[in-house]
Amino acid sequence: MTTHVSPSSSSRSTRARRTGRATAVAAGVVLALLSAPAHADVPVGWGDQTEHNQLDFLHTLGLFVGIPLLLFVLLALAVYVPVMIRGEKLLPDYSAGEPQWIGGPRQGVAELPAPDGVDSRAGGASGRW
Repeated sequence: MTTHVSPSSSSRSTRARRTGRATAVAAGVVLALLSAPAHADVPVGWGDQTEHNQLDFLHTLGLFVGIPLLLFVLLALAVYVPVMIRGEKLLPDYSAGEPQWIGGPRQGVAELPAPDGVDSRAGGASGRW
């Protein structure tokens, strides 16, 4: 199977591709030239400034330790205060509730058959050594 391509549409698409590439390159060059730094004078008092502001130890400690610690405390209060206001317990109470046997008999162990002899397997698990 062969596909015939007319030469006129091929030359048009080639010309369009070349024009698009040239436009993209020209746009890149124009943008690079436009992004050159602005030539402006330095404001009075900025040019000879060599003194740097220094932080003392306590200010630095407050900045890097105190602020994160304060945010941690505020988040903890935002979580726990509404719970305490509602009167809910913060820790789980493991003593409450009855043990559940999921999938077991509804009446508990009363429905299980009692062992009828020494060799009976009814009545629970067993093990031999």
